[in-house]
Amino acid sequence: MRSKPSDEAEREVSAPLRRLWRLPTGSHRGRPAGLDVDRVIGTALELADRDGLAGATLPKVAEALGVTKMSLYRYVGSKDELFDLMSDLAIGPPPEISERAGWRTGVRQWILANRQVYERHPWLAHLPISGPPRGPHAIGWMDAMLRALRGTGLDWRAKVGVLNLIGGYVRTASAQEQQLAQGRQEIGLDQAQSEQDYGRALAELVEPGRYPEAAKLFASDVFRSPLHQGTDGSFRFGVELILNGIDTLITATRTG
Repeated sequence: MRSKPSDEAEREVSAPLRRLWRLPTGSHRGRPAGLDVDRVIGTALELADRDGLAGATLPKVAEALGVTKMSLYRYVGSKDELFDLMSDLAIGPPPEISERAGWRTGVRQWILANRQVYERHPWLAHLPISGPPRGPHAIGWMDAMLRALRGTGLDWRAKVGVLNLIGGYVRTASAQEQQLAQGRQEIGLDQAQSEQDYGRALAELVEPGRYPEAAKLFASDVFRSPLHQGTDGSFRFGVELILNGIDTLITATRTG
């Protein structure tokens, strides 16, 4: 049974961290009836899903709730804290990891579940990164990855490196997919048409004498018939490449 933390230990937990973990932060006197951190952040989430990050500012959240901006500071100390709270609520609980199926299956499950989070909340890929995971949901996702890697023989440093690599890949790929899709939408082309136009245009411009290998690439049929059909195929190609790299690291660790 865990002992109750001392007053000194409680003081070491900052107010933003206490709000992130939904711990008491002090007096509730003077707070608007029916308003709490969950309602504030839930409203911010709805606005971001509808209008993007630009629609989830503190003034707009206050307007949606029918309160003053100053009254929100009892629940959210700053814009950065608002983003932290929104991020942890948006990612939600971690996926169920099948450890019996092996680390590769478990990590792949984690990756695909994480990608779905960015599909549900596209604005997440564009949030500023203010530091390592801190919230209960974020720590839950961390724990799920560590459970998938349990038994691989990797040390903690390597496991954290894998977590950072994979998390960064999913986030970057999600942001890139959104930006490319937006660009195609603006010019009225689908992905296949866009890649074909790109290949034809560059084939005319790239000179073999100056760019020998690139010229061979654009002279091939890669952009006429893309190797990885669609963004999903390209994403999964990257996933398998990363998993193969992790497999090599695990083998080296076990034989080293």
